[in-house]
Amino acid sequence: MRNSSAEMGIQMKNQSNRHNSGQGRQCNSRILSGSMRRLAALALAAVLGLAGGAACGSDGSGTRVVFTTGFARDEVFRIGSASCTTAEVMVYLTTTQNQYESVYGLEVWNVALDGMTLEENVKETVLAKLAQIKTMYLLAQSKEVTLDAQEQEKVRQAAEKYFQSLNDREKELMGVDLKVIQQLYTEYALADKVYQFIIQDVNPEISDDEARTITVQHILLRTSTESGTGRRVPLPENQKRAVYEKALEIRELAVNGESDFVDLASRYSEDSTITYSFGKGEMDAAFEEAAFALETNEISQVIESEEGYHIIKCLNTFDREQTDISKQEIVEERRREVFGQEYDEFVDTLARNLNTKLWEEITLIHDPEVVTTGFFEIYADYFS
Repeated sequence: MRNSSAEMGIQMKNQSNRHNSGQGRQCNSRILSGSMRRLAALALAAVLGLAGGAACGSDGSGTRVVFTTGFARDEVFRIGSASCTTAEVMVYLTTTQNQYESVYGLEVWNVALDGMTLEENVKETVLAKLAQIKTMYLLAQSKEVTLDAQEQEKVRQAAEKYFQSLNDREKELMGVDLKVIQQLYTEYALADKVYQFIIQDVNPEISDDEARTITVQHILLRTSTESGTGRRVPLPENQKRAVYEKALEIRELAVNGESDFVDLASRYSEDSTITYSFGKGEMDAAFEEAAFALETNEISQVIESEEGYHIIKCLNTFDREQTDISKQEIVEERRREVFGQEYDEFVDTLARNLNTKLWEEITLIHDPEVVTTGFFEIYADYFS
């Protein structure tokens, strides 16, 4: 499924697709800058204030946290005047579950990371997504953004198509009816539309220099190892010095032309990717500074990053095609920032409350007859 603009409005796009290897675009997150590695927390912003029952007042951030006397029987959470039911959660959760299983198999649920099972992780992701959509639905109401007759008809048709795709067992175990599906699609469409409404006038001019993308090759000699738990363990100083001396030797071979740079990288580099295309702000700061200072075909000194020692060769100081792509990505990023600021301010005005007991009782459905995966694809068919 393509990302809707609703999703684009609450997620910072990971720009790893701009990194290029000789065989195709790749991303090595280990030399990406910290700012490029982080996922945006806007989706979670609607969730972080959810609490099982707090006294009426403020949490210090401007968010109103309100004690409630009780939830409806199937009410999972409330945000402002919006409510989310168990059936709505189960549509998102079951769709996500079956998408995972279709790719990775049933064994995927045996995976755990840092003490959290994949099921727990998927539940938290679904909670965040639903909270985000509910919040954007309320934001649309506050902006008087509504669906026109044609859009309402698309919602109706999409809801009927999805509901008809469900078998009786799926309807029973998810607890859904046509009204639930239609409400979910309505809110999703309004979230999409309010994002477009807010960013419609954001069209910044981006210069070639700001968006400039370069292409380099590099050789990496690592100065750390990984423990069994994935923690980085720096090499002792004497070993690190030996790695540096080796890097100097390799650079000398490259500069003197005694060996082809790619051949040297193939023999010595500890990064599986040799070639990268990237713009400013995407890589480790030291790596990036050295790379952007090079002329075409120039080879850097030995550069140290968090990962180790690099020898960098510049292939292209200005990639026209990638720079044009970068310009569009920067524009989209600016739009997300504008939306994000308004979204954050709106979130802070909303009271939020989670039915902790009910939420903890919700689990994945393990039934061979429950195989539905089409909720988001059907939406995209009508609203792409």
